[in-house]
Amino acid sequence: MAQQQVSAKKQQELQQQYTTYKNNLQQLAERVGNVEQETEEHKLVLETLTPLPEDRKCFRMINGVLVERTVKDVLPALQTNADGLKKVLDELVKQYKRQEAEMENWKKKNNVQVVQQ
Repeated sequence: MAQQQVSAKKQQELQQQYTTYKNNLQQLAERVGNVEQETEEHKLVLETLTPLPEDRKCFRMINGVLVERTVKDVLPALQTNADGLKKVLDELVKQYKRQEAEMENWKKKNNVQVVQQ
C-alpha cells in the first residue's frame, strides 16, 4: 500500500511536469505567432513605402501617438525594427525547438507515454 502511494505521488508529479512543459511550449508558440505577424506587417509597410519618393509625407505611430514624417525618415527606422524582429523570431524558434527536445528527452527518461494529446 505504501508503494501505491509513492507511485501515485510520482505519477502526479510527472503529470504536473508534463503540464508545465506543454504550457511553456504553448506560450512560446503564441509568442512566435505574434512576432511573425508583426514581422509580416513591417514587411508589408516596407514594400509599400520603398517605391515612394523620399520627400513624401507619411504617418507613423510612436508610443500610441500618430506623428507626421517623411518616407526618408521612416524607412531606416522601419528596416531596423524589421531586422530586430527577425532576430527575435529566430531566437524564439530556437527556444521552442530546444524546449521541445528537452520535453522529449524528459519523456524518454521518465518513460512517459502520452495517452491523449
